[in-house]
Amino acid sequence: MKILISGAGIAGPTLAYWLLRYGHEPTLVEHASNLRTGGYVIDFWGAGYDIAGKMGLTPHLRDIGYFVEEVRFVDGEGRRSGGFSAEVFSEATRDRYVSLRRGDLASAIYGTIDGKVEAVFGDSIAAIEETPEGVDVSFARSAPRRFDLVIGADGLHSRVRELAFGPQDRFEDYLGYKVAAFEVPGYRPRDELVYVMYTEVGRQVARFAMRGDNTLILFVYIDEDRQMPADVDDQKAAIAARFADGAWECGPILAALDAADSLYFDRVSQIRMDGWHSDRVALAGDAAFCASLLAGEGSALAMIAAYVLAGELHRADDDHVAAFSRYEALMRPFILEKQKAARGFAGAFAPSSELGLFLRNQISKMLGIPFIAHLAIGRGLRDNIALPDYEADAA
Repeated sequence: MKILISGAGIAGPTLAYWLLRYGHEPTLVEHASNLRTGGYVIDFWGAGYDIAGKMGLTPHLRDIGYFVEEVRFVDGEGRRSGGFSAEVFSEATRDRYVSLRRGDLASAIYGTIDGKVEAVFGDSIAAIEETPEGVDVSFARSAPRRFDLVIGADGLHSRVRELAFGPQDRFEDYLGYKVAAFEVPGYRPRDELVYVMYTEVGRQVARFAMRGDNTLILFVYIDEDRQMPADVDDQKAAIAARFADGAWECGPILAALDAADSLYFDRVSQIRMDGWHSDRVALAGDAAFCASLLAGEGSALAMIAAYVLAGELHRADDDHVAAFSRYEALMRPFILEKQKAARGFAGAFAPSSELGLFLRNQISKMLGIPFIAHLAIGRGLRDNIALPDYEADAA
């Protein structure tokens, strides 16, 4: 089948890889002018890690990734106030865990299909019309085309979801946080392979030393207003207003922010839908079920969804209605569990009270005890989903 995929992030190229493997003809369309690189650091583990292994990517991901040694909470003077050894992550996942730039993961996945799949950058879907014979798609720049199926893998702010299912505010559950990230060269001090986090009530700023003498800075803060600043200058102003009176390294970090060329800024939300597909249109990844950036597993979930969706299309002998139904039946319980866990975890980044902050720090100190660390963290790292062996069907 000719299948149009909107979005060249994580879910889209993963889906294209598996569709191509099963004999389909995928086309990627991405509104950005080129493949996005860099970006904030993600933690990558679980079933998504296993799928990367099936795609032959894990040696490369381990080469370009980071093996974090410590998560450290500090007070306003930079003194350790809590934290734990990151060894618990590797132990709980049987060493199937790595931290890396989201853009580096996306680039690695795209490399598996580069030159093998039609990819249209700098364009976007303008209209979708489903017919019994296919989907007629209009583009912002390109000429209209017909496809057998259209898959929205275009993230939290999905254009496909809007066109096929309705406006975002019908499905978005704003969790009450804003998040921002940027990189700064030559920042000092550096703490290699350590997440360093400074938290006050309702806000947190963190840094992580990266290769090339770069440092990633991450802001998280409570904000009841879900509206987004209009442009980068307004986003920088909003962050500065929220952290201007902060202690620790907030002063030099805000100075670096002011000089930064680029900034990631978004609200922390989940997407909740009763269904992820219509007749010939389906959604994958954050477009369907965003668990929120603070869930820590969005990229892996996107890869899992793409693998299952492509596999079910293959198993159904191209009966897309049956495939979409089985895809959702397999994924939905798993995703609902992840969304529930993410809602509870979000408060650990920016506790809403002094008591919450105190308890977070005290609990983190107890994570130095292996039994408690595995009890508190290990369960959250387990992916309770049995991945079908679609590859055996394709052999």
